[in-house]
Amino acid sequence: MRAILYVLLAIAVATTAISFIGPSIDLAIAGLFYDPATRKFLAVNNPYLIPLREHGSVAIATCIGIVVLALLRVLPWRLPGVPPRNAIALTLALIIGPGILVNGILKPYSGRPRPIEVTQFGGNLKFVDWWNMTGGCEGNCSFMSGEGTTAAWMFGPAMLVPPPWRGLAIGAAAVFAGGIGLLRMAAGAHFFTDILIGAIATILIVLALNRLITGASGLRPERSSRP
Repeated sequence: MRAILYVLLAIAVATTAISFIGPSIDLAIAGLFYDPATRKFLAVNNPYLIPLREHGSVAIATCIGIVVLALLRVLPWRLPGVPPRNAIALTLALIIGPGILVNGILKPYSGRPRPIEVTQFGGNLKFVDWWNMTGGCEGNCSFMSGEGTTAAWMFGPAMLVPPPWRGLAIGAAAVFAGGIGLLRMAAGAHFFTDILIGAIATILIVLALNRLITGASGLRPERSSRP
């Protein structure tokens, strides 16, 4: 998890530095998904890509359901459940990160327009970088991505998978989060940094709460006191 976090932080620093001194990375990446001839983003009303987003929502809901069941002690811990303290940490991370920080604070008040709303892609609002909170969006703004941060949260449950399968689970979480991010960018709903900074924030929240509640430096299941 820390290695993934360091890589994402390095990409975020490089992206931000380049945007400070030169062309916007966000606009360049968004342009890859935009068709000037039709003046639409590739995933808008695409019959093949829309179901992928729906399936992604089902996967997230399933994972959240397992954690909630564990929190309510419905699942016995010796089966594929989640230990109570880890369940509490993951649940709070989901509430504080994608819930309060993203959907409760940043999306309503950050002011950053979505790609489909900026003048470079046929909209009528001025583009602003992720750190600029003076954009023209009045609500449900681009920064950060709600679906992107929720998908990044799934790194937490993946880290609780037993060691023989943990690497595969983390890899699957990375592919899933990356796929959700690409779908949102291809639809013109979010810029690259909306996804990237959101993922970093989510992982930091997951690690911090797990450390605070379980006392572990990494996301490892708490050890049971049972023989």
